[in-house]
Amino acid sequence: MLTFEQKLAIAGSFPELQRKDVSMKRVNFHYEESAADKTTVVYHLHPSGNGFVYAGLLDGFTMDDKGFVNIRDFNEDELRQLIAASIRSLSEYEPPQPANGKKSAPRQGPWTDAEGHTLTLTFEEDLWYVYAGLNLDAAFESYEEAEAYLREEGFAPKA
Repeated sequence: MLTFEQKLAIAGSFPELQRKDVSMKRVNFHYEESAADKTTVVYHLHPSGNGFVYAGLLDGFTMDDKGFVNIRDFNEDELRQLIAASIRSLSEYEPPQPANGKKSAPRQGPWTDAEGHTLTLTFEEDLWYVYAGLNLDAAFESYEEAEAYLREEGFAPKA
């Protein structure tokens, strides 16, 4: 098993990734040039050696429901190959086109329902958040998930 420092060095050797220190001495690495909403490639790399790499657009990996693979027991070659494949998948990603051929742009801001209630959709740090006033109502990993939720609840973008 690679040490935390070795895993940090491997992830840090990819010049297209930006390191972001997070809570509890964990480290994330982001691919800011991602063509997808997802930019996190290495997630919660911890001094214990545990951590995750995003593989949600790849086949052949055992991953959690958010598309992350646990890299605790990966060797150097496996880790390098997975990180490179993750970056490649995020750079080559093409969002699905709506059936009518028109591409809907992500829309941040207020959404209203027929009764005049307003929810606000915002994108912050790789997640889409839905707020009811100052209270967080829901969080989603993609715009499509957030949009589906809002529409199911009877909301539409405020004109």
